[in-house]
Amino acid sequence: MSGPRPDPAPAVPTSPDALGAVPRALRGRVVTPAGVLEDGVVVVDGDRIVWVGPAHDAPDAPPAAPPDRVRTLLPGLVDLHCHGGGGAGFPDALDAADVRRAADEHLRHGTTSLVASLVTAPRDVLLARTALLADAADAGALAGIHLEGPFLSAARCGAQNPGDMVPGDPGLVREVAAAARGHLVTMTVAPEVPGVADGAATDDAVRALVAAGAVPSVGHTDASAEVTGAAVDRVFDLLATAPGARSGRPTATHLFNGMRPLHHRDPGPVAACLAAAAAGRLVVELVADGTHLAPATVRTVLELVGPDAVALVTDAMAAAGMPDGDYRLGPLAVRVVDGVARTVGPDGAPGAIAGGVAHLLDVVRHVVGAGVPLADAVRSAATTPAAVLGRADVGALVAGRRADLLVTTDDLRPVAVARAGRWVAGAPAEV
Repeated sequence: MSGPRPDPAPAVPTSPDALGAVPRALRGRVVTPAGVLEDGVVVVDGDRIVWVGPAHDAPDAPPAAPPDRVRTLLPGLVDLHCHGGGGAGFPDALDAADVRRAADEHLRHGTTSLVASLVTAPRDVLLARTALLADAADAGALAGIHLEGPFLSAARCGAQNPGDMVPGDPGLVREVAAAARGHLVTMTVAPEVPGVADGAATDDAVRALVAAGAVPSVGHTDASAEVTGAAVDRVFDLLATAPGARSGRPTATHLFNGMRPLHHRDPGPVAACLAAAAAGRLVVELVADGTHLAPATVRTVLELVGPDAVALVTDAMAAAGMPDGDYRLGPLAVRVVDGVARTVGPDGAPGAIAGGVAHLLDVVRHVVGAGVPLADAVRSAATTPAAVLGRADVGALVAGRRADLLVTTDDLRPVAVARAGRWVAGAPAEV
């Protein structure tokens, strides 16, 4: 199944100041956590949202736009799992310009809070890349850092190098956390790997992650339902007792993908993760780009566990926003054909799906096309992932939050993007 090709990027200014501040009031179809206001207003003061509601109650209400010019106003989107875009990948970045190029590709399409993801790699590479990404997070270009590995199952390696996978190592976790300088927000781990989640009295990887302020995420795992459930319960309890934990719930990295498939006599990690999410003890990621999951799968999961337990992610790699061709994801060669990225075997044959090529707004549009209500899709692409990050200041059009705004057409194509009350991309004159 071929996924949706990303939209061409809107024109991007040389600096945010070239576009100026957001008007005090914007009117259109406003998507809030509670639902959709068909004629709503968002009022901004400086870098904050100060009022959101129906136009007839607004303290400042611009004139209504003609029907063919009505815009949809979304919160800036929040992506917890992204390996790159615009031809640059975070696992391969060599300098700040590479990191910024990838981050800007997604910012132009409405992702105003982006977590940069690394892949399994040797210790020295992970530490060097983490330190580089921490610089970008210090500068405000990134919302945090995610490590997808190296404590993963070689049996479910996907587009990762099994030769670099190692047993759980709390010492390595602490080294990575030190290099991240407070920006390590999550790490994907396989609970069955020795040293990852061995027990409450053990200095294992999940305990070290929680102590470092990061959220463990179950993924790339061949574990049974019982092992997965026990690990999720343990991490949930660790987070509940950790001072200042950014989230009370662990996550599952791209549910279904990189996991033992669900079977009625061997339910595996998928069943355990769905049960935990339905019980309010886990947030599941979904790469709902039309390639990784069928539309019915996405719709069913959201109906089962609700948008507050789903974080839509891109799992995007360097090819996001780029044409088909050859790219890299860490040490692996990747070829994109008809909008689907796959690893390339020694004989040139296509292998495992190697991340996505969509932007998060593309994912939202695809989810809505699958029959999910717009407000639920936006909750899962902004509000829920913001909660995983521990960020109560972003992820929703709510008074008091940062004025991160995504303006789209009625069919969810990007028009303009604002962060902290200033236009940063697109064409604000069309708003």
